[in-house]
Formats: sequence, C-alpha cells, structure tokens
Amino acid sequence: MPKGYWIAHATVTDQAKYDEYRAGVAAPFEKYGATFLARGGNFEVVEGASKERHILVEFPSVEAAKECFHSPEYQAAKAKRKGASENDVIIVEGV
Repeated sequence: MPKGYWIAHATVTDQAKYDEYRAGVAAPFEKYGATFLARGGNFEVVEGASKERHILVEFPSVEAAKECFHSPEYQAAKAKRKGASENDVIIVEGV
C-alpha cells in the first residue's frame, strides 16, 4: 500500500496563535502515524511563487493522511490557526 503525504505551505501572520495550532496537532499526528520529513527548514524557490514555510508529512497510507486531516482532533487544532496563517495543504499518494 503506498504511503500518503501532506504537502503544506504556510505564511504565518500570528506566531502565538500558530504555536497553539502546532501544539494541538501532536496527538492526531501520533494517532495516525505521521512522520515529519520537512518542517519549516531552509528552502530555495527555483520556480513559481512561495509561502514562507513548507511542511512535508508522511503517513502510512493515503487513507491515514485523509483520516487525520478530517479527524475531530485535527479539525479542533486547525481551528486554532484561523486568522494566524494562510495555508495550502495537499494530500498525495506516494509511489
């Protein structure tokens, strides 16, 4: 079964509120077997536009990635980042 990935891009506008979101995602990420492969490190834009932060999260499957995103636990944490960041999140299937 192919792994699933969240590819997320964010521009943080309120760091304190965003930190509350980050603290709230630990439990659902653990529950659904998430592993961070990239989390806001250095990057180089080689084509197109960019947000200021990039996150790559691996899950055991696409189903787990989707279940995590739609879980009540993640949605509660996600509500804390409202007004704190602009986000793009894509779920993709690995090869």
